[in-house]
Amino acid sequence: MSDLISHLLKQYWGYDDFRGIQREIIESIVGGHDTLGLMPTGGGKSITFQVPALAQEGTCIVITPLIALMKDQVQNLRRRGIKAAAIYSGMPHSDILTTLENAVFGQVKILYVSPERLSSNLFRTKLRHMKVSFICVDEAHCISQWGYDFRPSYLTIADIRRDLPHAPVLALTATATPDVVEDIQAKLSLHPSPISAPPSPHTDFNVFRMSFERKNLAYVVRQAMDKRQELVHILNKVEGSAIVYVRSRRRTKEVADMLNEACINATFYHAGLDNTTKDSRQRDWQQDKIRVMVATNAFGMGIDKPDVRIVLHIDCPDSIEAYFQEAGRAGRDGKKAYAVMLYNDSDERKLLKRIADTFPEKPFIRQVYDHLAYYYQVGFGSGYNAMFEFNVDDFCHKFRHFPIQVHSALKILNRAGYIDYIEEQENQARVMFIISRNDLYQLQYAEPNEERVITSLLRNYGGLFVDFGYIDEAFIAHETGLSRPVVYETLKRLAMKRIIRFIPQKHTPYVRYMQRREPSELLLFSPEVYENLKQRYTERIHAMIGYVKTTNQCRSRQLLRYFGENNNHDCEQCDVCMAYNKTLTNSHKIADAQTLIRQLLADKQKHPITILRNLPLPSEQIEAALNDMNDEEEIRVVDGMIQLK
Repeated sequence: MSDLISHLLKQYWGYDDFRGIQREIIESIVGGHDTLGLMPTGGGKSITFQVPALAQEGTCIVITPLIALMKDQVQNLRRRGIKAAAIYSGMPHSDILTTLENAVFGQVKILYVSPERLSSNLFRTKLRHMKVSFICVDEAHCISQWGYDFRPSYLTIADIRRDLPHAPVLALTATATPDVVEDIQAKLSLHPSPISAPPSPHTDFNVFRMSFERKNLAYVVRQAMDKRQELVHILNKVEGSAIVYVRSRRRTKEVADMLNEACINATFYHAGLDNTTKDSRQRDWQQDKIRVMVATNAFGMGIDKPDVRIVLHIDCPDSIEAYFQEAGRAGRDGKKAYAVMLYNDSDERKLLKRIADTFPEKPFIRQVYDHLAYYYQVGFGSGYNAMFEFNVDDFCHKFRHFPIQVHSALKILNRAGYIDYIEEQENQARVMFIISRNDLYQLQYAEPNEERVITSLLRNYGGLFVDFGYIDEAFIAHETGLSRPVVYETLKRLAMKRIIRFIPQKHTPYVRYMQRREPSELLLFSPEVYENLKQRYTERIHAMIGYVKTTNQCRSRQLLRYFGENNNHDCEQCDVCMAYNKTLTNSHKIADAQTLIRQLLADKQKHPITILRNLPLPSEQIEAALNDMNDEEEIRVVDGMIQLK
């Protein structure tokens, strides 16, 4: 089997050998053992499940929350001649059904699935008829309530294991504290194995640990009153591709515009952009047509760009895990790179405020629950399984709430099982032709833009004369050379002319009642839903504050210790190490200056102080040496004369 996996690596990826702990993980999962792999960002996680998927019969199920990553990896695998597919929310039902049928008939080697799809009856039914080689859980820290990115949908994976009792599980994560590692093993019901991988502290599971140390990456925290000015200064100093992380979607555009005004080529990226725009900007950045990507944390997962020279954070993330993962996107090629955090006194206040915003008081959560019922006119004892579009701006305006706290309250109600809060479901635009194909060809007086759009619809989408079909407005805009707003207005005009029916694209949050409405005073929020999570979130916030404010410990050692890895050497390149080395250097320089002064005044006679100008040293170095010698009463200076005591 060892020869086979080496052959597959060379055949499909062109590599002569595996890196780090890749081989050990692959041999463990191929041997049928439940396996947990801890690998830093850039450590080559995808190889550890893609190679064993090819080495075994059946389909590998890869569970990941990152839709962009799914699409990217499926495209890359298909280009290599590997049968891969993905299922995620927003796909047409017919496409989901076709993909699952192909997997049942053995036509899919690697099937990517979002965790939300695991609970659907269709998926569970088809899964029972698939030959599954193993299950891979990517971003496995999401299953742990102790993790920084807990997702309740991940808990469904344990149910999938019961459906597939003989399929081993490979869990992978780039950010896990020791507590989270234990919780992953428990939540995924990882089975004991007689083999354990040193230097894991666990003796009854296959835990493979790769050092999180990045020797080529310099971590820097820089105090900056004017962060934007400092950002421009740093980007002008450090050449090469860059990512700038900010907290909000609005700030992505603001900062990108500011950089362009400063003659630094930049664009912006966030989850609210349409897929075509996101793909286009990501492609331009990867091909170095754009130097700087200003983004929210929606950008970066699974992005394979090895030559990022610097990652900058203007806003502090709310956990060291998030920071470590985002910073780790710099320098994957092994060359010198920088991870820079811009920090000032207001950041601590903002971080602490996030605790109250993320975990509002329980009376407020109950109030939001009541107001939700008033908003949708849901009476006591009713509402079960009712689903509503949720206009957060309108809701907050009517009940005088702040959107951030409402969003947090709904997530807590979601975790408690009272509602299902779908934060932002993308409903693609849909089109169906009303007139027949013959009538369409005989159509007269169509405007040029209408003809372009109709031609694009006919060329790229089938079945539109029979039923509604999903379309991509941004793709049509790209193909026709029109702007996105012009395509939208053209589709509306064709609908008004009774040529098509048009349902526009919407990014809409939804609320579904999972239980009948009950009096809010009867709502229960268990410690697992509220207190425990709030405690862990608070600890992560304080750990982040502690990291940026600690100036007497190596940055790399601080980060490694947080993840349970003890390192006995400093990195010698972070801002703390550099400042310490500079202090040592200055001390040596002052000592050297004092030695020369003693030699010059060795006769113990008075000399004009101007004699010190003969020393081949900078004036500030001589002045520092004199101050120290005067404090120690080693010299006497009177009326412009100096004498060694």
